[in-house]
Amino acid sequence: MLSNQLLNIDFDGTVVSHAFPEIGINVGAEFVLQDLVKNGHKLILFTMRCDHDFDPTSDQPDIIAQGGPYLTHAIDWFELHNIPLYGIQKDPEQYKWTSSPKSYARYMIDDSALGTPLLFVSQLSSRKFVDWIKVSLLLCEQGLLTSSQYKILFKQITDYFKRQYDIDYIKINK
Repeated sequence: MLSNQLLNIDFDGTVVSHAFPEIGINVGAEFVLQDLVKNGHKLILFTMRCDHDFDPTSDQPDIIAQGGPYLTHAIDWFELHNIPLYGIQKDPEQYKWTSSPKSYARYMIDDSALGTPLLFVSQLSSRKFVDWIKVSLLLCEQGLLTSSQYKILFKQITDYFKRQYDIDYIKINK
């Protein structure tokens, strides 16, 4: 199994459902992220969320133009779920070899990344969000998780959807 891989992890629509400026509901990411860290991988929170004390402006209709501690709220979510972050918005070591502002990571998990498996559950969100069961299978295929971890994650996430939301993951994912 690979170890010490860097992963950029988006937040809204990836770790939680879309609900910005609020924190969305949990969609199963915490189980997978905890296992990745247990396996020695490092997570970098890579999100558009930021903290600002001014009201931003934008011509983009999807942009919510109000200030707030939004990045702090996302970081708090990781702390609440006992998921340590190696970096926030960047690899803290990359300054040693580049001045690029783009965060270096071997893998990116982001609902806006082409090819990322998404799930739509109208009872949970008006937008698609990352399907963490399918992502955990991809992570297993890449050697970041073991097959036994994948089996446990499948059960944890399907049980979580049933217990928390009374939703049968198997039925919604056909």
